[in-house]
Amino acid sequence: MSVTKEVKAQVVSQFGGAETNTGDTKVQIALLTKRIEHLTGHFKTHSKDHSSRRGLLKLVGRRRRLLRYLQNNDLDGYRELIAQLGIRK
Repeated sequence: MSVTKEVKAQVVSQFGGAETNTGDTKVQIALLTKRIEHLTGHFKTHSKDHSSRRGLLKLVGRRRRLLRYLQNNDLDGYRELIAQLGIRK
């Protein structure tokens, strides 16, 4: 199981302000980051799970596109978000 309902609600309220603000770019990036962290831990024990690795690479690509969009439209928000999430960029 990837991200539980409680963790998702916590991330949405932390990065989106309200619990119903799930479409915000910052919220989407934060949720993708949580899923990526979960799958990275999964691969420490299941190193030959190549089908899930493909899904991980798709998630990373989606997050990269959203980060590029945020960087072009809200540079200060972009810098704040990558500092909070600990994303190397």
